[in-house]
Amino acid sequence: LNQDRELTFEEFTIVLAKLTDDAHRISHGDDRLQLLLFQTPQTREPRSELEKAMDIIIDVFHQYSRREGNRDTLTKKELKLLIEQQLVNYLKLVKDRATIDEIMKDLDINKDAQISFSEVMLLITRVTIAAHEYLHHIEDQQQQQQQQQHLKHQH
Repeated sequence: LNQDRELTFEEFTIVLAKLTDDAHRISHGDDRLQLLLFQTPQTREPRSELEKAMDIIIDVFHQYSRREGNRDTLTKKELKLLIEQQLVNYLKLVKDRATIDEIMKDLDINKDAQISFSEVMLLITRVTIAAHEYLHHIEDQQQQQQQQQHLKHQH
């Protein structure tokens, strides 16, 4: 995004979200594209770890989007269930209705009271970036503690 010829983790997750959204669209669309991307098990290369993760994101979305209303969008109820069941460790604080309403309002870019796959990818991207930053924060704290212990042992 910043044209420095390097991808930060945040930039990487944005690219990954776009690729996953494309894979989701292709899975619903043109048969020729499906043949190229989702070849038969006999002719396709084994899925990479990242491709498997993308497939899982698409599958999880569909587990919730097919419960009520449009089969390919999430209602507020479906989004709440997805958050409560699939993002439980990352979004422990998102329990009350007001917070779910705010997330829904924030994600619902086209204001149709439905969350599309690409809109859900915004949430997943944001949570992934926050988790990555948190992990670095924890690593930094551990490193500081080790340095302090090392200094104590030297004195």
